[in-house]
Amino acid sequence: MITVITIVFAICFLACWLAVMRYDIQMFQQNSYRPERFIPWAKEHILGHWRWVMLALAGLVWNKYLAILAAAIMFYCAYKEYKTKYKISIAYTARVKRLYATTLVLGLALLYLAWRIGGAYVFFYTAVLILVLDKLLVLLANWLNSPMEKAISKWYYNDAARKLAKFKDLIIIGVTGSYGKTSTKNYLYRILSEKYNTLITPGNFNTLLGVVRTIREQLQPMHQVFIVEMGAKQPGDIKEICDLVHPTIGIVTSVGEMHLETFKTKENIQKTKFELIRSLPSDGLGVINADSQGIASYKDIPTNCPIVRYGIKTPEVDYRAADIRYTASGSEFAVVHGGERTEMHTSLMGECNVLNILGAAVVAQRLGVTGRQQQMAVAKLRQVEHRLSVSQKGGLTILDDAYNSNPEGARMALDALAALDLPAGAKRIVVTPGFVELGQRQEEACVELGERIARSADILIIVNKYNKNAIYKGATSAGMSKKDIICAQNLAEAAAELRRLATPPDAILYENDLPDTFK
Repeated sequence: MITVITIVFAICFLACWLAVMRYDIQMFQQNSYRPERFIPWAKEHILGHWRWVMLALAGLVWNKYLAILAAAIMFYCAYKEYKTKYKISIAYTARVKRLYATTLVLGLALLYLAWRIGGAYVFFYTAVLILVLDKLLVLLANWLNSPMEKAISKWYYNDAARKLAKFKDLIIIGVTGSYGKTSTKNYLYRILSEKYNTLITPGNFNTLLGVVRTIREQLQPMHQVFIVEMGAKQPGDIKEICDLVHPTIGIVTSVGEMHLETFKTKENIQKTKFELIRSLPSDGLGVINADSQGIASYKDIPTNCPIVRYGIKTPEVDYRAADIRYTASGSEFAVVHGGERTEMHTSLMGECNVLNILGAAVVAQRLGVTGRQQQMAVAKLRQVEHRLSVSQKGGLTILDDAYNSNPEGARMALDALAALDLPAGAKRIVVTPGFVELGQRQEEACVELGERIARSADILIIVNKYNKNAIYKGATSAGMSKKDIICAQNLAEAAAELRRLATPPDAILYENDLPDTFK
């Protein structure tokens, strides 16, 4: 018999389940729909909820009120997941909608069987289990959909390849790197737009599927240059993109310790980033950042095409950024190549931004953009949000480097914080959760981060639990007082601490933010 309580419970459950399903599918999407990446995250979250399942099962045996309490707690957890804000929102693509539909059908089928077999009680416990194990339902739905998804993806890929083949004179530029690739892509787009009609892969569309979508939806006959950002989390990712777009110019902005959990070794990262250079034709051009230690130490740099090196500190480079000066209005420097010198001014700050502009200038000169055109474009460059962007808020200087997630980029950001010309008595504050996805190097890298912060800042706020001990250890060993180190559970708690501690004209550096899969 269906009672009012059963109906109310079913409605509440469905609302919570849809929230949980959205969250799980969002995380699956952020892991590129790859089960091997999604499973470790799913395992951690499932184990975190098992206590509520055990409470519900105890209620089945001893007391139904325990089961109701467990369900209420699960519903509350689902509501919190629904209200959480994420760095990257779910994209409701056709694939996501199909995954939603299949997951929903699987769950409803389980509930129907539960009701038929055991009535309201079994229905109740099955509903609680679905809230906990929805991640497994998503994986099962993906497995069931995989033959169809492969066929659809192949059709999209072939359609993009057919369309791209019609653009015989299109100049295609690949940009990759452990850090700096998004900023370099955007700066190059702005500079080349002085002369060419240019298209770039938008936002974080740096996977094969993102590039396919950009080609199919945005590439037009009027475009003369196509700049493709290429991301990678495992060997072969960049080669896949290159096999589709066939770039003639490639920029490698850096090689650093990112995604070591999937790459396993630094050598694999080096080899993967240089898949871009290896794909270039003999009359192409490879542009590499010689200041990146991961590039400088690579012994197998391809020689299949001309290679141009750029940098600030490395002695032997083809292009150099010289006489760098940081002012209240930004940065001034000169691009030096042979006997040529082009003065630049930008509102951007930091060595990392100068390097990214320099890499873009190398390609711009190769494509005939004049020095004057480059100067005009660089002067108009705007900060890329969350990538060492600088702003003023209530008398505070805010350095937002939240999208950086590697040790070398953090070093540059801390150098920029230390170099700020602040009035006497102003404090330098760093807010960071440290690094993730560095495998066995993670603890050591976070200890080193703490040491660097101690030398560059006055106050450290460590966010979240993942790297708390390692960062704390590094900071205290380098001389930072324990009273100047604060541990916050989340960014909201860190913000509350900042409201208490920060006063004008202090400077605050937000260094990295955990990916959504760690929240």
